[in-house]
Parts: sequence; structure tokens; C-alpha cells
Amino acid sequence: MEQILIKGIFGMQRTLLAGLDIGTTGSKAIIFTDAGEVLGSAYRHNSCTYPAHNWVEQDADKIVEDAVAAVKEAVELSGAAPEEIISISLSAQRSCSVFIDEHGVPLRPMISWQDNRGIEEVEEIAEKIGRDVFYSKTGFPLSTTWVLSKLLWVRKNEPEIFSKTMKVVQMHDYFLKALGVDDYLVDFNDAGFYGLFNSRTRIWDGELMSAFDVKPELLSEPRPSGTRAGTVSAAASVRTGLCEGTTIAVGAGDQSAGSLGSGVIKPGLVAVSLGTAGAVTAFSSESVRDPKGRNMVTNCTVPDFWLVEGFQAAAASVYEWYKDKLGREEAAEASASGRDVFEILNEKAGKSKPGAEGLMLLPYFASAGTPRYNADARGVLTGLTLAHDTRHLVRAFMEGITLDTYDMLVSLKKAGTPADEIIILGGPTKSELWNQIQADIYGLKVSTLKVSDAAVVGAAILGGLAAGVFNSFAEAVEKMVRKGRQYYPDDENHKIYENLYMIFCDAYEALDEKNIFSRLAGIQKGKN
Repeated sequence: MEQILIKGIFGMQRTLLAGLDIGTTGSKAIIFTDAGEVLGSAYRHNSCTYPAHNWVEQDADKIVEDAVAAVKEAVELSGAAPEEIISISLSAQRSCSVFIDEHGVPLRPMISWQDNRGIEEVEEIAEKIGRDVFYSKTGFPLSTTWVLSKLLWVRKNEPEIFSKTMKVVQMHDYFLKALGVDDYLVDFNDAGFYGLFNSRTRIWDGELMSAFDVKPELLSEPRPSGTRAGTVSAAASVRTGLCEGTTIAVGAGDQSAGSLGSGVIKPGLVAVSLGTAGAVTAFSSESVRDPKGRNMVTNCTVPDFWLVEGFQAAAASVYEWYKDKLGREEAAEASASGRDVFEILNEKAGKSKPGAEGLMLLPYFASAGTPRYNADARGVLTGLTLAHDTRHLVRAFMEGITLDTYDMLVSLKKAGTPADEIIILGGPTKSELWNQIQADIYGLKVSTLKVSDAAVVGAAILGGLAAGVFNSFAEAVEKMVRKGRQYYPDDENHKIYENLYMIFCDAYEALDEKNIFSRLAGIQKGKN
């Protein structure tokens, strides 16, 4: 495609790219040069509601409104002429369900990927198609996370809503339409999260669609990431500050875009993201299947390649919970001193030795994801004594979240997926202590990124590919992605964590064996 070049204020030729990440807790927009330099960025917070235990919903239109405002602010802060920005694409939270009517209006709040209401529907899926068949076709272990269980739940429990539903779309698709795309388009990676998409053939699976009486017309149209989706409409131009006619590219699911924005485009590289949720993504040249069905196998942004993925339903959000519920003393100190509360928490954690004096967290605040897939799993803090204090609590939260991530890396290794170097992403990378904890627990070199918002970088790359700025994914990564500081594991600390990891696994299994999780979940659901 023809590359558009506009003169900047100093007479130099500039090509600028807009990237947007719509996450669960917030949306971030950044304007980049085609060399990966950040010119302007803006953020808007997203809220969740919790109508019942293990239910999570969001307002799709409010998210769109705020994401659009973030784009406009980023454009203004960049100092760029709108004509210089030749493309926009996005990364978006995956496996969320927006039920819309014939006019494109949501009929109910968006059901979040974190929502676990579809436990009975998962059993229905298992009975109709079989867990092994489901995994073989989709590359996804059967779980309440995927859209299919939510679709079946709404059809059964909200028949009036479902009867008016013309489309069930995801946030990526809904936002592209708001920008000016004619139809609802889903990238191949996001399409997998419906639970009806065959990751090998890259089409809706006929057997699955028939088994659950879902017509293709109900879902978005699958397209490759980084392809042209349309152009910014006149109405969206006013709202975003972008020029009418700016190229819109099909984007990618957040972890897929984050992998691209981390440079994970060859075997041996693995991205670890500790955001609201946690994720591990490893590049694969084959659509492999884990013999034990523990890992997700999704379509990569790079055509004809795949990602082997694991996910935590809650990661940094568990640490955020600690700050909000248990860190009030630190919050007051931060308010009085003008310091960041997380800086104070990190200082306290740094005064505790590795292993937090035998205090350990199972961070299943929003169920267990890879490799355990237990919707009833709950958070557990064990090992407490009267000698423990805030130092040990904060460190135990950091370590517990990271041990859960290590659990995913171990499952990838057992399935034959190599991991030679870890690229770490997410808010926790601001903490040098937590970065070192990650290196020590994983037992591998970990690298940060100079632009830590890898999902936004990945989105901008996809826009650049659609607009012809880059000739290949490799060229785009070379120009746009820069590594930051590297951390190396301490062998003695790794030994401590290997022992703690065994205790972590045994603690989970002991609680699960006695049905402790499901019994407590039953109380929360009012069943006993």
C-alpha cells in the first residue's frame, strides 16, 4: 500500500501511528513515530460492577466513550498535526461479551472475561461435545472464561434479551465499529475466545456451531490482524481528533498485541504480563496441543504462526486489592508525604527475605486459570503467625502472584514449549524488587521494555502494517520495540522459590482434594 508521509513542524518527513489498548481497568492511547518514540499518551479508567459473587460486568458504551477521549487527548498532547497520524489500531481485552440489538445498541451490560457465572453451561458443553474434542478444535481448555458459556447462560437465563440479540461481539469489534468500520470484525486471536473458532483452519467450526445452535451471522467476521478494516468516519474524527479517512486496522487481543509489542516473534521468547490479569505467551511455529490440555493455543498476529498461552484470572489486581483493603496505613503515609503508595509498599516488601518468613499466598481471587482451570478456586493466605507484619504480607502477595505465573511457565515447559528469555510487562515492572523476584522465581533472565505498554506498541505496529509503513512484522518489531533493563536470577533465591513452589502446588491440591474451594464457593452462592 502507498505510504503517506507528512511534513512535520521542522520540515522533516514524519509518519505517526496511533495505538490504543482497551483493558479491563483502563484504556491507554499513545501516538508514536514509526521508530517507536512516544509523542503523547493518555489514560482513562474503566470500572467494573459485581452483581453477584464471581459475576463481573462493564458498561461497553462508557468504555468506548472514555477510550475515544483518551485517543483525542493523546493526539493533543503529542503536538502532532492530525494529518500526520496515518493509522490507528487497537488491542482489547478478550473474551468479553456484548449483546447488541439490530440498531447496534447493547441490550445489557457487557459480561467480562473475569465473569464465572457459566459453570453449568461449561458442563453442558462438556456433555455435548466432550472436553478433549473442544480442546482439539479450539485450542482452549474448557472454561467459564470463554464467550460460549456466557452466550449459553444469557440464552437460558435472559431469554427476552437473547431474543432481541442480533450480534454477540467483543470489545475490539465494538470499538472498530464506533471508529467507522462498516461491520463487526474480530481478529483471529480474539475469535478463538468465542469457543467456537478452529485455530488451525481459522474459521468458525461447523461441528461446534451446530452443536450449540449458533449461526455465523450472530458473531463477528474473523479477519487477520494488521489488515485494513476501514477508515475513520466523520463522526469519529470529531470525537478522536484523528482525520476523517485515517486507516483503521484490524487489531488483536491484548496479550497477542502485547507479545508483538514485546518482540515475541520467534521461538524461545516468552512474554509475561502482570496486568489486571496475568498472562504468559510463547511463540510457536505449529498449532500444537498440550497432551494434558492445560495451555491455550491461539492464533498469533504473525500470519500462519501461533501462541501458546496461559492466563491468570487475577494478577496485579490482587496486589491492587491489597493496597485498597489492607494498605490503608501506607496510603495515608503516601498522602502525607506526596509519595506513591506502591513505592512505600515496595520498600516494606524489600525488608522481608525471599519466602516472606514462610507466608504464602494462593492468589485465586477471581478463580484459577492455567494450568488448573477451577472456577471455584479462591484466594488463600497461609503460614500466618503473630511474628508476621506488613513487610511479609506485601512480599507474600508479590511472590504468590509470581508463583502462579511460574505455574504457567512450568506447564508450558512440560508441553514442550521452549522458554529461553522472558520479556516482562505490566505495572509491576515499575518495581525493581518485583522484577528481581520474577527473575529469581522463574530462574531465567528477564528483560523489561523501554516502552512498557507493549499492547499499545503492538496495536500501533498493526496499524502501520495496514497502512504500508512496514513491509513485514520483523521490520516493524526491529523499528518499534526496544528492550530496557535486564535482571538475572540469584541461584540461592531460586532454590528457595523452587521449594516454595512445591508447597504452593501441594497446598492447592490438598484444598482441592477435600473440596474446600467448592464448599466455600457454595456458601458464597448461597447454596449451603
